[in-house]
Amino acid sequence: MNSAEADLKIERMIQTQMINRDIRDPRVIGVFRKVKRHLFVRPKDIDYAYEDTPLSIGFGQTISQPYMVAKITETAQIEDNDKVLEIGAGSGYQAAIAAQLCKKVYTVEVIKKLAEFAENNLNKSGINNVEVITKSGFHGYSEQSPYDRIILSAAAKQIPVKLFEQLKENGIMVAPVGTYPQTLFRFTKQNGEIIKEHFLNCVFVPLVR
Repeated sequence: MNSAEADLKIERMIQTQMINRDIRDPRVIGVFRKVKRHLFVRPKDIDYAYEDTPLSIGFGQTISQPYMVAKITETAQIEDNDKVLEIGAGSGYQAAIAAQLCKKVYTVEVIKKLAEFAENNLNKSGINNVEVITKSGFHGYSEQSPYDRIILSAAAKQIPVKLFEQLKENGIMVAPVGTYPQTLFRFTKQNGEIIKEHFLNCVFVPLVR
C-alpha cells in the first residue's frame, strides 16, 4: 500500500469510524493520521487494515477495531509527560497511538512471537518511545511503576490489585472487564481510592496470564 492510498483510507476511517461516532478529542484524532495501521497487521490483511473491524494477528490474538483503539485512547486522557503502561502489546498498534501523546510507553506481551512482531512494527513506524517487554503483564510491570496511565488491551475478569498499586495518585486506568461481552471502564485513583466509570460494552480477547 503506497502512502497516498493509505492517507485516503485513513481519512475515511477517521470520518466514518471516529468522528461520525463519538470521538471528539482533536489530539486523539490527529495521531491516527500519523500512525499507519497497515504497518501493524499481517501482510495478507493489509487491504483490510483501515476497515471497521478487528483483525487476527495469530496466536488467538487480534489488533483491535480502530474505533475501539480511539475510544480507549480518548478515555485515558493521556497527557504529554505521562508514563504509560499497556498490558497486551499485540501488534503494537495501541502502544504506537499512545506513544504519540505521551513521553514513554511500556507495553508488556506474554507471547514472545507477538512481542517480536510488535517491536518490529514499531521500528518500521519510526516510533522510539515504546519499550516492549516480553513477560506476563497480569500483575503489571513494577520495575517502572508508578504509571500515570495504564491501558489493558485484553479483557480481565477482574482487575488485579497489583495494577491499581502501580497507578499514580490521580492516575487513570482504562480496561475492558468481564467475560462476554465485557464493559469498558475507566478507573481513576483519587486520595488512594478508586473511582470507577462505565463507558460501553465491548468484546476483547481474554488477558493471557
